[in-house]
Amino acid sequence: MGENRNILLAILISAAILIPYQIFVISPMQERQRAEQVAQQSAAVQTELAEAAAESAEAATEPAVIDQRIEIVSEAVNGSLSLTGTRIDELRLNRYDTEVDDPSPVEFLRRRDGEHAFYAQDGWQALGEGPSDAPGFNTSWTLVEGNRLTPETPIVLEYRGADGLVFRRTISLDNDYMFTYADVIENTSGQTASLSRYARVRRDGEPPAPWAPFFILHEGPIGVVGTTLIDDKYRSMDPGDETSESGTGGWMGITDKYWMAAVIPDQSMEITGEYSLIGRQGPDTYQSGYVTQPLELAPGATLETSARIFAGAKRVDLLQTYEEDLGISRFDMAVDWGMFWFLTRPYFWLLHTLSGFLGGIGFAILAVTVLVKLIFFPLANRAYVSMAKMKNLQPKMQEIRDKYAEDKQKQQQEIIALYQREKVNPLAGCLPILFQIPVFYALYKTLFVTLEMRHQPFPGWVEDLSAPDPTTMWNLFGLLPYDPSGWPILGGVLAIGAWPVLMGITMWAQQSLNPPPPDKMQQRIFAFLPFVFTIILAPFAVGLVIYWAWNNFLSVLQQYIIMRRQGVETRLDTMIKNWRNRGGETG
Repeated sequence: MGENRNILLAILISAAILIPYQIFVISPMQERQRAEQVAQQSAAVQTELAEAAAESAEAATEPAVIDQRIEIVSEAVNGSLSLTGTRIDELRLNRYDTEVDDPSPVEFLRRRDGEHAFYAQDGWQALGEGPSDAPGFNTSWTLVEGNRLTPETPIVLEYRGADGLVFRRTISLDNDYMFTYADVIENTSGQTASLSRYARVRRDGEPPAPWAPFFILHEGPIGVVGTTLIDDKYRSMDPGDETSESGTGGWMGITDKYWMAAVIPDQSMEITGEYSLIGRQGPDTYQSGYVTQPLELAPGATLETSARIFAGAKRVDLLQTYEEDLGISRFDMAVDWGMFWFLTRPYFWLLHTLSGFLGGIGFAILAVTVLVKLIFFPLANRAYVSMAKMKNLQPKMQEIRDKYAEDKQKQQQEIIALYQREKVNPLAGCLPILFQIPVFYALYKTLFVTLEMRHQPFPGWVEDLSAPDPTTMWNLFGLLPYDPSGWPILGGVLAIGAWPVLMGITMWAQQSLNPPPPDKMQQRIFAFLPFVFTIILAPFAVGLVIYWAWNNFLSVLQQYIIMRRQGVETRLDTMIKNWRNRGGETG
């Protein structure tokens, strides 16, 4: 039983790493292949023809116009909106650089007539036998006030229907990413009008490079209807797929890792939220939107109502502010907290709070690791004491193995009896690992999905904690004057930075304190594990690697002190003694 303790420990740690690797790397590759096959099916072509016909019919009811645009300018965003359908289809996020070494703003929304089109818009549809001329998604509005949309200067648009409906729309922008569409509708006809407001977010194809899918992260259509969250990933949808939900209030949108575009109705209105994948001959189109229940407008009456469009960064505190101040149901669920939300949310709060006191997310990671170690200290302490006793028992266990070498059953019985006499639990060393697996996953999820980690530096060579370590061992971490990043294998799979190497060293140091497996083959396998984990973790976010290395270091320190108190001479002590002896002989 004691012989298998280290094997069980290795299996648990390997599972914590290799299973996510299978999920995050291998599974997305298989999903991509499946999606490419589906996209070639003839059903996609038929759906494209139907959608094109519907849009042509809508456009045919409205006059063709030149695409007039209004400039959008603020500290947070810049771009433009089209007066055709009041589409917000060109937007850059000024507060966020494209890359660490590229200071240009993140390009977020893209024009409908360009590659990777991504936009949001809001319109009306008329129902029943009353006036039918309402401004849809292809309607051209007339600018009546303002010439540039800023937080200080809203714009006013107007549309006069041919049968007596007059729509006056005021579009305003706050200091962040929320656009408000306030409409005043006047019915000058002699009939009652029945009107529904509808809005949508559309994206042609998947996000542009360097986007890649991850199992751990939700990216794609998302929304809340009433209090019900509905979502789907880009790669999990097939052309023709459609999901809908009805309720009071909510929002619908399309989200990426850090950014989201969402349409938000009046939260007191009954809506039907819906998302779908529309098959086309070119890139398939993802669509997410809502339609409200009809509103009745009597002859001569006026109706005032408003809706909103969010287009920007998923900063947690900002989403929560909108949720509280505007009453938007569960708006912070735009961030993918995951199945361990009860851990990821407190982790995020701790990281965010401590970073303000400590001067950065990196230092907050170190502090949170210490807090986690303190929480698990009693459990880890008992485990390390048990491991120290196990190490002291190695000579007695070897005597039992030698004495009963031909009788494995008797050998096992005597070893168990030895554990009982010495009050040693051989599985105690595994308990800290069992409890830390969900903690590790929750921290990884927090670091991976939250915007606050993006482009955050750490003292030394790390400029982005959300990206892999930028150094590589193949040029001695930048000391040699060449860049091996383009090399086959070494520049890709085996691109190992300084922090992964430090993590591997701390893992080896921790292993050196543990009782060695009795079997020589087991010893060789364990000796190789630090190298395997170093390679596996090298492409992970360096913030996570820093956490693991720091956690290992604290564990080594704690375990070494406990073992010395138990009178155990570790392999580290033996090596230090050998080095001193060699130094004395040399002297």
